[in-house]
Amino acid sequence: MRNLSQIDRLLGAIDQSLRTVYAAPPTTGRPNPASGLQEAELDDARRRLAGRLLRVDHAGEVSAQGLYQGQAATAKNAEVREQMQRSADEENDHLAWCEARLQALGEHKSYLNPFWYWGSFGIGALAGLAGDRWSLGFVDETEQQVVRHIDEHLQKLPMDDQRSRAVLVQMREDETHHAYKARTAGAAKLPAPVRGMMRIVSKVMTTTAERL
Repeated sequence: MRNLSQIDRLLGAIDQSLRTVYAAPPTTGRPNPASGLQEAELDDARRRLAGRLLRVDHAGEVSAQGLYQGQAATAKNAEVREQMQRSADEENDHLAWCEARLQALGEHKSYLNPFWYWGSFGIGALAGLAGDRWSLGFVDETEQQVVRHIDEHLQKLPMDDQRSRAVLVQMREDETHHAYKARTAGAAKLPAPVRGMMRIVSKVMTTTAERL
């Protein structure tokens, strides 16, 4: 098997970014959690609310793709690199599920998705350069913040929108598992100032994606 150079990985990341932002992401083949559930009859206000929440979740998954691809590109250890790629593959499922919900709700994806992808790719690449333990620590903290963010959305989501709710519940389970894998692989605990800065960046992204 051919060993990929840094240039190969960069070209792969560019290809992945185009697929993530502009095309249908390649999924693992897992069934959509919303399949088989009845579409709720939502009034305009509740439909727009659900759409805004799902747009933020979709933008978060675009960011996750960039983050994992950036970390995989600079990971020192081949096993860590493979773990990042496996997690990215599962995040593609989330992308597809969120996009399907956005279409069903008549809402658009974030117009800033290219920015979310490449901004996160740069952050992920820097985390990878810092060392695999710190990179894994970044994954752990990111996924814990994502879980809290999904919990907030589950509280805000219209109660009868069971299809969106099923998607978010499965996403929450996957993100929790990604954080657990990072910890068991040797993730370092990030300093409090770094965790605080990550929360600020996340807040900016979610607030902007909800509107754009």
